[in-house]
Order: sequence, then structure tokens, then C-alpha cells
Amino acid sequence: MNEDARTIQSVETAFEIVEHLKEADGAGVSELASALDLAKSTVHSHLATLYAAGYVTRDGDTFHVALRFLDLGNYAREQDTLYQVGRPKVDELAEQTGEKVWILAEEHGRGIHLYVASGKRSVRTYARTGQLNYLHQLAAGKAILAYLPEERIDEIVDRYGLPARTEDTITDPDELRNELAEIRERGFAQNREESIPGLHAVGVPITNERDVAIGSLSLSAPAKRLRGNRFDEEVPNLLLGIANEIEINMAHV
Repeated sequence: MNEDARTIQSVETAFEIVEHLKEADGAGVSELASALDLAKSTVHSHLATLYAAGYVTRDGDTFHVALRFLDLGNYAREQDTLYQVGRPKVDELAEQTGEKVWILAEEHGRGIHLYVASGKRSVRTYARTGQLNYLHQLAAGKAILAYLPEERIDEIVDRYGLPARTEDTITDPDELRNELAEIRERGFAQNREESIPGLHAVGVPITNERDVAIGSLSLSAPAKRLRGNRFDEEVPNLLLGIANEIEINMAHV
């Protein structure tokens, strides 16, 4: 689809309302109108339409995102070949290592946590299935960026910038470019507390026949457990082998 094509304002407004309901964990008409700089009558009309269609629920004066979105999200994921092929390998890897393992997909320049499996030693983090993240903040995201065309990388950085999540997040475009070049040279990405203090991660790209990333695979663990040879060789080699299996299997689906 042409990204310069004319958009429909009312549709944009409806999704802005849904997004705010999610971020605010529910909101009323006045709060939405103030947050989105809209007239209360406009907000009320959109909420009434979304409610009638089953996409929001109401508890008194507070509206929430409805469970109907769960069906749409599950449908989208089940149709994704990366999820279909990668899920069993992620489960195996989490059981083998005892750590948390993710598949990350990329859509519209953002990383989407497609699937996760947690091993017996894995730790809890903010990330959840379906969550959007900035690619440069994650090992899995940097692995994707490193295997995208140069013009696509420029588009993503220009559109979203390089916001920091921790004091160790890369926020300088030149520094990011240098790191992406190193990732391409060694074949994997590392995250040193760039998204969560105290957490390290390794990410590897999952590429197509043109060597362009279509997703990535990552493993995360406490920094004191994922370091040294395990951080620099053992886990990267393990992930690279699994990613290669996924790539071969996807090519024959």
C-alpha cells in the first residue's frame, strides 16, 4: 500500500481512541477528549460505534478495550509462517537452556513480540506477546535492522528516532550504524542492559533467500548469568543453528 495515500481521519481517530484506552487501562469520555485534543461529542460518537461493534466494553463511565481484539490478534499470528515454523523450536530452546526465548517479527518498522517460551530459570520482564518495541533497543531488533536494506534502516530511524529505554540504549545514529556493521560481520547481536537494567540478550536474524531479515530469534537472561563465553559464543552459536533450521523449514512450507 502506498504510504502517501490519503488516510481517513475518522478511522485514525477511532484507532487513537483504542490505543489510548489500552495505554491508560481504561478511560472516560472527558479523559479521552483531553488526551487526544478532541471534542467530547466526537469521542462519544466513536465510543458508541466501537461499543456497538463489540470492540470496547463499558464499566460505568469508563471504557476498555474489548476481548474481541484477541480473536483478531490470534488470527493474524496463526497465519504467520514465522510463528508456525518457529514456535516448536522456541519451545525446545527454552527447555534446553532454561532461559526466556523470543521470536520477534517486524512490521512498519517496529518489533512485535510474536511468541515467547520461558524456561525454568527465566526471569520476568516487561515484554509480553504482541507488544510493540523499538528495534534498536533489543538484541532481536538490532539483528533485524542489521539485515535490512540501508534505505529501510534510514526510513525506520527517521520515522521513530532512537529513544532510550535505559542509560545504555544506543541513541546516536552513527553508533547504531557501527554496531549494525559489526552484527553483520559476526552474525548476531547483543544487548547489554539496553532495554532492561541487569539483563543481557543475544539475538540472531531469521532471513529469506535474499539474506533480508524477516524476523529474529533471541535469548535473554540476567547479566551475571549470560556473560563471558556463554554470551559471546555458546548462546550465539546455539541460536544461529536454530535460526538456520527455521529458515530451511520456512523455505519448504
